[in-house]
Amino acid sequence: MSRFSERQHADFRALNDSIGFDQRLWRYDIAQSMAHASMLGAQRLLTEQEAGELRRALEQVADELDRHVFGFGEDDEDIHMAIERRLTEIAGPVGGKLHTARSRNDQVATDMAMFVRDRAELDVQACGALASRLVELAEAHLDWRMPGYTHLQRAQPVYLSHHLLAYCWMLLRDRSRFASVVSATGSLPLGAGALAGVNFDTDRQLVARELGFASVAENSIDAVSNRDFVLDYLAAAATCATHLSRLGAEIVLWSSEEFGFCELSDAWASGSSIMPQKKNPDAAELVRAKAPRIAGHLVAFHGVLHGLPLTYNKDMQEDKEHLFDAVDTLSLCLSAVHGMLEAITFRRERLAEAASHEFLAATDVADLLVRRGVPFRQAHGIVGGLVRVALEQGKQLSDLSASELSAVSPLLDGEFYEVLRDGAALEAKVSEGGTSLARVREQLDRARAALA
Repeated sequence: MSRFSERQHADFRALNDSIGFDQRLWRYDIAQSMAHASMLGAQRLLTEQEAGELRRALEQVADELDRHVFGFGEDDEDIHMAIERRLTEIAGPVGGKLHTARSRNDQVATDMAMFVRDRAELDVQACGALASRLVELAEAHLDWRMPGYTHLQRAQPVYLSHHLLAYCWMLLRDRSRFASVVSATGSLPLGAGALAGVNFDTDRQLVARELGFASVAENSIDAVSNRDFVLDYLAAAATCATHLSRLGAEIVLWSSEEFGFCELSDAWASGSSIMPQKKNPDAAELVRAKAPRIAGHLVAFHGVLHGLPLTYNKDMQEDKEHLFDAVDTLSLCLSAVHGMLEAITFRRERLAEAASHEFLAATDVADLLVRRGVPFRQAHGIVGGLVRVALEQGKQLSDLSASELSAVSPLLDGEFYEVLRDGAALEAKVSEGGTSLARVREQLDRARAALA
């Protein structure tokens, strides 16, 4: 007997069924079902024999799924019902007892929490590995000079190591965000039932321990309606993907003939269908383009949950496709960036040439005047005038004569030329976190300590 007298419409089945994408949750569903069966046996809600039969049947189901020989049925709405159907085929009527004291609502929430926990832990590792690679690159290019940019205009010289370490710190923050996601999955939903709890004296703490949860959800309504951990994952993934996109964008620029700062390995580049001379940084471009896709999943799932009444609503099934695609996309991007950085080649002479223009030391000249008592804003105007004079005459700043300097400011003397000396502007950045070699070495020590 059933509440319904008509078969579901085919279009409704296509809209409603999630078996096409939630199959990847099967390991989590088997694991929690095993723990649930053990708990039912321990609490004498099942006999010891029944609990054992369920566990053995679940092991067989897991084996079939693992070997890709599991036969999905036409009426399998989702992975949870598919597993329960096959379990009953193997174990007989006792299979129907597994659903005692649980609902698909708390079952799905538990599977999702376990999935997010595992993926976030993998991303913690991946972010750490990529940050380690950036540290290695920084160490290998410690004193390689390059221009730093604002507004994509050459601004001040920095060391390549300093620039690369900026991405290391981004990845370390990403690692912390994913670690927070792991913490956010720490409360076990299972045992909340459909929304109000269950009518049996269950032992949720036992299940939590077996499944690796730190605690049980305190409120049954919150337990089944909570998808904060999915939002947290998507937010962390969107930020991480944005960081990767910025690095990808710089690789695209730097590998162009106009910049010529680096070259990707052939393994991470593509050719042109018509221009045989081309070597395109397509991997970096695609990483750059993936970030809004992941951010879109975050915004879309916020839209799903926005204004949604408690507790469970079918809308929440939309968490999976947004989450799964974000997980897969970010994993691929992290792997691709790591691969690109394993084989990237930087061009020292080209970097140094681009960093050699004396105009990049203009702020250092202004600071020389500041040390001599000139207010910075006034010093800024004086040096701007010097730059204009040099540009009008087609000269470098150091080509200006002493008389030309004194005509602009009597405080400019021979030390002016020392400030412009090759490399002086970099080593003058002595503030904590700056680009002088001593400070970069400190950064490297702190980055290695954070990674350790």
